[in-house]
Amino acid sequence: MLVNHDGKVFVAARIDNPEDAWQMPQGGIDDGEEPWPGVLRELEEETGIAPRLVERIAEHPERLRYDLPDEWRDKLWRGKWKGQVQHWFLARFLGTDADVNLATRHPEFRAWKWVEPSELPELIVPFKRDLYCRLLEDFAGYF
Repeated sequence: MLVNHDGKVFVAARIDNPEDAWQMPQGGIDDGEEPWPGVLRELEEETGIAPRLVERIAEHPERLRYDLPDEWRDKLWRGKWKGQVQHWFLARFLGTDADVNLATRHPEFRAWKWVEPSELPELIVPFKRDLYCRLLEDFAGYF
C-alpha cells in the first residue's frame, strides 16, 4: 500500500481488465528474494517508481490471502492458480506525480490515481474487497 504526503493511496487499473476496477500494485517474490526488496522491484517494474522514492512505514504481521471466484479461475493466470497469499507493506511515496511512469518494459496498468483510503473497498474487484478492508483496518493508525 503506497500513500502520498496527503495520505491518499495509489491505485491503478490493469491493462487486461477493461472494467472500472482498480487495485494497488502487487507482484511475486523471486526465488531467494526477501519481501521488502521484492516490493521495491515490483513497484518499479509496474509503476516506474524508483526505490529511492519509497519509504517503508509498516509491515503487516500476517500473510493475507484471497481466492478467485470459480468463474474467474480459467480467465486469470490461465487456470494455473486459484488465488494468492500476499505479504503486505505500507510505504510512503516521496516523489512527485511526474515520477510515476506506467510505460514500463512490460506494462501492466493503463491508468493510475491517488484515492482516499475509504474509497478502496468500492474501487476494487469484489473478490479482493475483504482483503483490502482488512488492510485498511490494520494500517489505520498510520494514515
